[in-house]
Amino acid sequence: MKFFIDTANLKEIHQAAELGMVDGVTTNPSLMAREKGDWREIAASICREVKGPVNLEVISQDASGMITEAQDLIGFGPNVVVKIPMTMEGMKAVHTLRAMDIPTNVTLIFSPVQALIAAKAGANYVSPFVGRLDDVGHTGMDLVSQILSIYDNYGFETEVIVASIRSTSHVLESAMLGADIATIPFKVIRQLAGHPLTDKGLKSFLTDWDSMNKKK
Repeated sequence: MKFFIDTANLKEIHQAAELGMVDGVTTNPSLMAREKGDWREIAASICREVKGPVNLEVISQDASGMITEAQDLIGFGPNVVVKIPMTMEGMKAVHTLRAMDIPTNVTLIFSPVQALIAAKAGANYVSPFVGRLDDVGHTGMDLVSQILSIYDNYGFETEVIVASIRSTSHVLESAMLGADIATIPFKVIRQLAGHPLTDKGLKSFLTDWDSMNKKK
């Protein structure tokens, strides 16, 4: 499973890359708004920093506007993937962009049929938002399982990016289900390496080492 980092923060991207945990990046307008500076400069810097796909999102609500924005966004680098919202206008844009060989990621997926029509429209990726479904009493990972089954049934090549990840459990379940990608906040990436028994074991090893050396 590939790991994308869900952030627009260059420091977080660099730190995660040093761990070998960045196969790509996902951003959105909210993440961009948290950063200081011009978003265009931030986007360009991310595209230079990361070799894998960098997801940049449109803000237009009509297909024509989305297509125009997409053509602008791909100017930031050859690794740009354009995030398009799951709307009927969005599907028009995805269909057109597919014919233009501009890769797309359909975002804000909350049902399996949304993922189905996104794949039929030509999306390269879809992003089911598992954490937000959990927040309203659903089980977000059930959606991922349903999408993977549908895609397997019909041979769709659209990749599934598990998004809105809130915990290490979401990452584990994504891997167990066979999702293509998990896009993970940096704080969760840091948590993946942690376990209290690891900490306890390391402390014990160091204590025993110090004790052995004191006997010399």
